[in-house]
Order: sequence, then structure tokens, then C-alpha cells
Amino acid sequence: MNDLQDLIERNQRWAEAIKQEDPQFFEKLAKQQTPEYLWIGCSDARVPANEIVGMLPGDIFVHRNVANVVLHTDLNCLSVIQYAVDVLQVKHILVTGHYGCGGVRASLQDTQFGLIDGWLRTIRDLAYEQREHLAQFDGEARVDRLCELNVIQQVANVSHTTIVQNAWHRGQSLAVHGCIYGIKDGLWKNLNVTVSGLEQLPPQYRLRPLGP
Repeated sequence: MNDLQDLIERNQRWAEAIKQEDPQFFEKLAKQQTPEYLWIGCSDARVPANEIVGMLPGDIFVHRNVANVVLHTDLNCLSVIQYAVDVLQVKHILVTGHYGCGGVRASLQDTQFGLIDGWLRTIRDLAYEQREHLAQFDGEARVDRLCELNVIQQVANVSHTTIVQNAWHRGQSLAVHGCIYGIKDGLWKNLNVTVSGLEQLPPQYRLRPLGP
């Protein structure tokens, strides 16, 4: 039996269910992509962007990596952000972490995991910077608090990019939100760290627009 046959059959049932609800759905979807949201989330298979917020394909532009990290050297992530902001003109960037994140947990341990250790270095740095605060928490509570702190840091990292700042210079409506998802209860919540303009950034990170 074809190794993919089960998935192919599942896909056929899914597509048929969508068409029964809206016969023109895929025809309309093929003609345009106009999402208002960019989701930057974790690669964890238990955190599917569209399903969590009850949206269909086409509603959310998605980038995922281990532990939802945004690095100024990651051209993959930055290319996604630029396309979403400059071309798709999204209005909201949703940086979404999740409780119990394995990447965040690894950042609190002294075990080597391989190549991913370099990727998680910034979270390990964050844990060290916040060590006194994190000392107030034990076990899973410490992991979960670092998951929240990591989201907050990534919101700042997104906001500090020239891509986002140039959108604000142009007067484009754009907000960067920090959210977190609970795998144990299925609930997605706002961490209330939204950044929607240059005036919310520390002066050190505010960049003037390009020009003469």
C-alpha cells in the first residue's frame, strides 16, 4: 500500500467537506491571497495556526520554526515577514508561543542536543538574563514562564526590524502581538505586549527612514 494513501484519502475527504460547505471556496482561494494576519509560531505539530483560531486556508500567512524565534540573521523568517508586510499588507503579526515548548525547556538544561543548540542560544541567553525572575518558579511553571518571556522578546525582535519600522514610516496599519497557546486546554491568549508604532520602541531601536 502506498505510504501516503491514508493521507491522500484524508485530503480528499477534507476537500469534499469544504466544497460541500462552499462550492466555490477553492476557486476563490486560487485567485487571490489576502490574509490580514502573519502567524510566527513554533514548529510543534500540536500547534496548527489555522485550526487554533478557527480560520480556513488563506486567512493566515504562516511561518514556523522551533520555539518561534525571530533572529536578525534568519533570512528565511525575515523574507516571510517582508513578503507579508510589503506585498500582502497584513495588518497583524501574531507571534505565538506555547506552554510546555520543548525548545524552551531545552534552553533551561545543560544537555547537548546537537545543531539545535545554536538555534536555541538566544533563549538560553534570555533565561540567563532573567535568572532572578525565573528563580521564583519551579519545574513546569519555570518552563512556561520562559515560554512567555520568549514570546515577549520575539515581539521586540520583530518590531525592531527595518521591515516593520518602514511600514510604520509609510503610515501602514500594522501591529505586532504576543500570544501564547495552551496545549493542555486548547486556549490561545493575548500577552498584552502589542507594539503598533515607533513611539513604543526604545530610542536605541528606532531607525530613521531611508532617503536623502
